[in-house]
Amino acid sequence: MQNSSRPRKPSRCRRITKRICSLALAAGCLFGGGAQAAAPSTSAKAHVLMEASTGRVLASKNAEEKLPMASTTKVMTGLLAVEKGNLDEIITVQKEAVGQEGSSMYLREGERLTLRELVYGLMLASGNDAAVQIALHIGGSVENFAKMMNERAREIGAMNTNFVTPNGLPNDDHYTTAYDLALISSAAMQNATFREIVGTKSMNLEADDDSPARYLRSKNKILYQFEGGNGVKTGYTKAAGKCLSAGAERGGMQLIAVVLNDYGMFDDCQTLLSYGFDHYKMTQIAAKGDDYGEIPVKNGILESVGTELGTSISLPLTEEEGKMIEKKVNCKEELVAPVKAGTEIGTVEFWLDGELYAKAPILTAADVPENSYLYNLWRVLNRWMGVPGWRTSADSEVHGDGGSGVAA
Repeated sequence: MQNSSRPRKPSRCRRITKRICSLALAAGCLFGGGAQAAAPSTSAKAHVLMEASTGRVLASKNAEEKLPMASTTKVMTGLLAVEKGNLDEIITVQKEAVGQEGSSMYLREGERLTLRELVYGLMLASGNDAAVQIALHIGGSVENFAKMMNERAREIGAMNTNFVTPNGLPNDDHYTTAYDLALISSAAMQNATFREIVGTKSMNLEADDDSPARYLRSKNKILYQFEGGNGVKTGYTKAAGKCLSAGAERGGMQLIAVVLNDYGMFDDCQTLLSYGFDHYKMTQIAAKGDDYGEIPVKNGILESVGTELGTSISLPLTEEEGKMIEKKVNCKEELVAPVKAGTEIGTVEFWLDGELYAKAPILTAADVPENSYLYNLWRVLNRWMGVPGWRTSADSEVHGDGGSGVAA
């Protein structure tokens, strides 16, 4: 038995598309662009405020200008250490790492520490010597480690960054942008181990036969002065000026504020972070399992199959922006049986002010077997033999679940 040849109704998915777009246009007419609070100003040569999970930029100034970044370089060094290394591995300090200029954890040649202790020394004490030792251990050489840093930067999306050193000491070919550093910091803060380390205010390393006792205290005042402050890294050289990547989380929203060449780095990062928390909140605009209607199925035992959203979507939005999100649905007009539940058959795009912010898959919600001779024979035989559980969910829809058809 084949499906009826009567004309099909238009895909409900398509009708939903039209309805959503109409609502979005109405919201745009009603609310317009919306009066946004003035973005904060800073004394930085460049700054960016970013929400970490989405990468949305909430405020910026000279975001793409290539600038030196001093010890904020160590965000990438620390990230590679926790991603590539065994933090409990014991490392013998090499001569090449000892006596680096600038900030230091005062390593001694031949002393033995765990990689974890070196990363704490890197991120809290800003040890330039720890950075070199980590580079030697993970990369085999500083040069090879720099290649690894650049490869990881490209994976993250930081396309205008070039690393030469693991510690950020001056080099004309060593630079980033405020935007790239925010991306790198966002990626790093999504690593639970990295996040724990940079969120530590202070710690003691006990003395042993190889190493003296050390007290490490974070130089990042955001941890002490700002509600929700949880990272990331300070930096300073004469060439770079004062630099800071600062992280804070409130209400499930992780923000990253980056300032480069900024004599007021702590105050300015707090200003940026406060602006973000005052005007934005993480807003769920779609939930996994949301119904996106039905799509016709050709040659199936059912004429259509339900569809649903494959993932939840949350964005950092102002209250006004939450009313202006435009959803664009792109899905197939018809499917051909057999259809498997969970098959991606389209996407929903979430737009704001003409910019695409997120995309989620539309999935089929059920199996639809092919309406074939063999399938119908199998169904009849199973029913005749009284095999338990012979029905599919599709059969239940076709035949109903009442058995006798008599209302109870």
